[in-house]
Amino acid sequence: MSYFADAPLILTLTLDDAAHTYFNALRRQHFPPNINYLAAHLTLFHHLPGNELATVSEQLRTCCQTQPPLSLQVTGLRSLGRGVAFSLACDGLLALHRQLQRAFAPYLTPQDQQKLQPHVTVQNKVDPAAARQLLALLQSDFAPFGSVGTGLHLWAYRNGPWESITEFPFTG
Repeated sequence: MSYFADAPLILTLTLDDAAHTYFNALRRQHFPPNINYLAAHLTLFHHLPGNELATVSEQLRTCCQTQPPLSLQVTGLRSLGRGVAFSLACDGLLALHRQLQRAFAPYLTPQDQQKLQPHVTVQNKVDPAAARQLLALLQSDFAPFGSVGTGLHLWAYRNGPWESITEFPFTG
């Protein structure tokens, strides 16, 4: 039996170094430290079955061999009620997500069957007033900017922290 069989798999989009550094600095500053187990990330799938690791990995490897890097636009900020996230736009990312939804259809939870709303969370699980304050602060000088999706990253969920399994760079 695989070491990952009992752990749900999470799939994220890998961002270019500049965007990752920017989002991660904000996350370290504004996310409650006692529950900030992760670097900033853009989740594509929240729960793929660990016992299908080989199948999932092969599908991702094949997909990424023909996928060029994705030009993303960071378009604004959004309230999460008890947190704040940056919204991103990219038609190519939405198309890739739909392609992977079809490939992973037998495994998808209701959450992962939904249309992707790309975002990077920099604050969560705080008092709503603190979230509103950060949203206003970040919106006060926000200007849209570009980023690049460089690949996919597969993780095992370990009841808090995530364990990196492997990365799949876009090489198409």
